[in-house]
Amino acid sequence: MRCQICLKSGMSGNNVSHSNRHTKTRFKANVHKQTLDRDGTPVTVKICSRCLRSLHKSPKVRKAFAALK
Repeated sequence: MRCQICLKSGMSGNNVSHSNRHTKTRFKANVHKQTLDRDGTPVTVKICSRCLRSLHKSPKVRKAFAALK
C-alpha cells in the first residue's frame, strides 16, 4: 500500500546475517486505512502513521489532506 498524503511506499533491501550472507527483503511502510473527517464528511484514506501524527501538527500535511479527492 502507498500513503495518499506523502506517497510513501515499500523499499527493498538486504537482510545481512552474521556470516555476511545477503538475502533480499522488503521493508513495507506503516500504512493503514483510516476514516478521517474532512469538512464534516467522513473520508476513508490510506495514510501512514507518520502523516497521521503530523496531521494535527503540520500545516503542510493538513494542506495535502485537504487537496485529496
